[in-house]
Amino acid sequence: MKISDLMSRDVQIARPDDSLQSVSAKMAAGDFGFMPVVDGDQLIGTITDRDMAVRALATGASATAPVLQFISRDPQTVREDDDAKSVLEAMGSKQIRRLPVVDRDGRIAGVVSLGDLSVRVKEKYAGEALEEISRQ
Repeated sequence: MKISDLMSRDVQIARPDDSLQSVSAKMAAGDFGFMPVVDGDQLIGTITDRDMAVRALATGASATAPVLQFISRDPQTVREDDDAKSVLEAMGSKQIRRLPVVDRDGRIAGVVSLGDLSVRVKEKYAGEALEEISRQ
């Protein structure tokens, strides 16, 4: 099974100049805590609700500060045509819960989460990946 069969395609993205407040408002409205950050049509990083709390708010950043200052750069990505089982294994070994999915040109195509994979990939593999991720 390919990642393109499992990924979420309706992905909210953040732009580098978006404020922390606007990004957190999108997360709150959509009930999610992870967004790819895209400049033009290229993925440049990701931002999580935890990034905003720990890297931004805890250090006294203003709500109007641009999200670019607090993103995780060079994010781990997967391609649409990657095999789901190998992606699940990689997520487990690298302790990653969500990954941006890119097309062959590096443009954001979706997001895949451990939850997306665990629903469709054998429970054994999902359980093993969750155990690896939770070891921190």
